[in-house]
Amino acid sequence: MTSADAAFEAKLRGLLPDAAFRPLTASYLEEPRGLFQGKGGLLVAPGSSEEVAALLRACHAGGVPVVPFGGGTGLVGGQVMPDANPVVLSLERMTRIRAVHPSENVMIAEAGAILADVQDAARDAGRLFPLSLASEGSCRIGGCLSTNAGGLNVLRYGTARDLCLGVEAVLPDGSVHHGLKRLRKDNTGYDLRGLMCGAEGTLGVITAASLRLFARPERTGVALLTVSDPTAALALLSMLQGRVAQGVSAFELIKGTSLHFLSETGLGGPQPFREAPDWSVLIELGLGRDQDPEAVLLSLFEEAQTQGMCADGVIAQSEAQSAALWKLREEIPLANRAIGAISSHDVSLPLSEIPTFLTRADAALAEIAPFRVNAFGHLGDGNLHYNVFAPEGASKRDFVAMRDAVRRCVYDLVHDHGGSFSAEHGVGRMKTHELAQYGDPARLTAMRAIKQALDPKGIMNPGVIFPT
Repeated sequence: MTSADAAFEAKLRGLLPDAAFRPLTASYLEEPRGLFQGKGGLLVAPGSSEEVAALLRACHAGGVPVVPFGGGTGLVGGQVMPDANPVVLSLERMTRIRAVHPSENVMIAEAGAILADVQDAARDAGRLFPLSLASEGSCRIGGCLSTNAGGLNVLRYGTARDLCLGVEAVLPDGSVHHGLKRLRKDNTGYDLRGLMCGAEGTLGVITAASLRLFARPERTGVALLTVSDPTAALALLSMLQGRVAQGVSAFELIKGTSLHFLSETGLGGPQPFREAPDWSVLIELGLGRDQDPEAVLLSLFEEAQTQGMCADGVIAQSEAQSAALWKLREEIPLANRAIGAISSHDVSLPLSEIPTFLTRADAALAEIAPFRVNAFGHLGDGNLHYNVFAPEGASKRDFVAMRDAVRRCVYDLVHDHGGSFSAEHGVGRMKTHELAQYGDPARLTAMRAIKQALDPKGIMNPGVIFPT
């Protein structure tokens, strides 16, 4: 690899306008968890796909590494290169909503558009773009697609890849894939859209996307119900889906530890229960105008209570109450960060395996140390955030040396139950060893072949997915 030095910058300045060059501040060399630190490089912010193409052609010819940078919110180190001075390719100047087609339920957005702005543009057109993340005020749609982000509404609407009809992308040699079609059906060979979504910037740079929009639900309802255990939570989900089918927008599992952490850190606002339940579920429904979500939730609670699955609950009676219940769920990660996890795990499992996994994982970790475990997440799509903390009153510093043993314990059990060590955050630089250990050999061989075919010089985000 060749560094993005002063000589290379001079060459680029002959190809790109002055507006594309910006100071490389510390924010472009850091990531939220502080586990990776960039050492330097050259920040370039192209203003069009043509400028991205010119940049990548130059990097390809010179063997200069490129790190695509969206909002910088990724949690696996994919946006920071610690062992080289790359071109940091920011999409911050490519923020236009190019077109909205409400009758087709399609939007064309540039990759640098902030997710919240995409949501607002859909709302202004009377439509819904359902991807919803805690970082939606700062993450960019290109980064969401490149990492195949999940979020709160996967149960109903799918991941970022499912919300994308086509992409405009610049490949490592500077050629441009013009794939911004607004088609639901295009059966013409390999799916480059699906390949670019989730590639984490290792196969090229997404510069724009055709996004799926949806009709906005006429009526919504939110409830927080206590459940006896995760098995009861799954039974409750099945019961609810039997009543409203695809009307379930979100179904979040919350362990009592989450509520204790919120109280301990002063986050989340007032809690609805006098004593934190061992387990609870946060439910959101999105229904048509002829359906009453509050009535559905009340009937669900009454039947679940009769069957011994639920003992208590709160059904929101206003938008303010709905927002208060969601605030509890959304600020759990902030409380976790304030407490300080020894090891955090973003895993997915077959739904029926979740209760047994939780029991086995808690027991296995207890044999290492008396850890506290906070398990929460998107139960409806099988995604758990399984985070491990020092015992109450103990210092995190005294247990950090056990991090590797904790991760092996958790990931071995996830693999044993047919799950994935990365549900929605990607592989990045953090989980390359896990991919090598748990990945299917034939799949890894195919992935390496694709990488070699599209990026033979290895300039695109080196060290992500596959270690350098």
